[in-house]
Amino acid sequence: MIKEKLKQKPKKESFVQGVVTLIFSQILIKILGLVYTLYLTNREGFGDKGNGIVASGYQIYAMLLTISSIGVPSAISKLVSERIAIGDHKGAHRIFKIAFATFAFIGLIGSLLLFFGARMIANEWLQIPEAEMTLVALAPAIFFVAIASVMRGYFNGRQSMKTTARSQTLEQVFKTLLTIIIVEIVAMLSNVSTEWMAAGANLATTLATFLGFSYLYLYYKTQRREIASEIKNTVNYKQERVKTIIKRILLVSIPIALTAILSSINKNIDSFTVVRSLKEFMPEDMATAQYGILGGKVDTLTNLPLAINVAFATALVPAISAAKARNDHKTIKEKTSFSLLVSILIGLPCTVGMYIFAQPILNLLFPNANEGAVILQISSLATVFTIIDQTINGALQGYGKLIIPTISLGCRCNSKINIKFDFSSNTKYRSKWSCLGFSGMSCCSIHNCNNIIN
Repeated sequence: MIKEKLKQKPKKESFVQGVVTLIFSQILIKILGLVYTLYLTNREGFGDKGNGIVASGYQIYAMLLTISSIGVPSAISKLVSERIAIGDHKGAHRIFKIAFATFAFIGLIGSLLLFFGARMIANEWLQIPEAEMTLVALAPAIFFVAIASVMRGYFNGRQSMKTTARSQTLEQVFKTLLTIIIVEIVAMLSNVSTEWMAAGANLATTLATFLGFSYLYLYYKTQRREIASEIKNTVNYKQERVKTIIKRILLVSIPIALTAILSSINKNIDSFTVVRSLKEFMPEDMATAQYGILGGKVDTLTNLPLAINVAFATALVPAISAAKARNDHKTIKEKTSFSLLVSILIGLPCTVGMYIFAQPILNLLFPNANEGAVILQISSLATVFTIIDQTINGALQGYGKLIIPTISLGCRCNSKINIKFDFSSNTKYRSKWSCLGFSGMSCCSIHNCNNIIN
């Protein structure tokens, strides 16, 4: 009776259901993110300078986070979905357990590195001493995000996108509320110190990641009976050594993580060069504020459409991996083509809208700090290329072409690094070259994705 009920119970979401769930989740997440960004930018004593401190510290955190956990959800979801597609639930769960232990250790190392290296990074790398406390506040988050990423990858591989969507949405709700509450408390205690308010904002991020992980763990506990029943009825199970499984996980996650690392490095090129270069022509406070325009306002706005489109990249990895395991090439073509079409329909209007209405958008959202229209216009040109590339990367990763996204992103980083130093000091030109880098990156990925579809 129990087996019959389990068979009748719809456990998996369809591809479109998963995408729609993730899209709505990402829209809500970005709206909430915009809320606290608007609050911080317009808050007296924070503004563009505070955004510059937060953004510079956050990019270092993001780079260490990339090494410890980014790429993990896609890697785990790919491996788990392949096992589940052939009925090997026991093998899928074993991959999850080994990955959890592995990345808990890696995440702990990342947290310790950031915590003890905060002073050196802030003073020598970033040359923004005020960023030290923001890095310290973010350090524990690396550990919690690493283990939460494994759990999200496991549920994605089980075609349970709602679990990932709910955990991410809950995390962002707490992040928004805690950011406002903590920053206000810190402002009162520190007599409106920008440095300490920035640290408080990043402390809210750490607490939110812990709460997001807590939700995933509690949900996993509620599903243990169902998972145990699936493991009992598993087929096609093949015993593998722990070292072999770790090697398989790393072989999949490292290329994906390397792609994310290059993306983080690309962002850190700005962190290392913009303030450093602008300090030669203006006071340090003003240089930090100029970087705050890019890292705080412009990046927030141009990342909005990317966050909506990321649903396709997330859902494509397990969907295509499962279809490939079943040799279902028709499904691969249909889902990839559909995702690309919708991504273009998302990207083009966003690019045009941000380019034409750059200044009105900044006036509306940041009335107390509305500078940066030209930077937003130039940065918006890259949006459509980034969105297309984002979807293609998900398809390539699901199909097993893991190194192609890394190579294509490397092209972009190379174009940026090779620009003369005086171009780095001009935000307008730097954004222009970033756009060109995105174009080249997309062309490389589109060529390889076209080979899969055809």
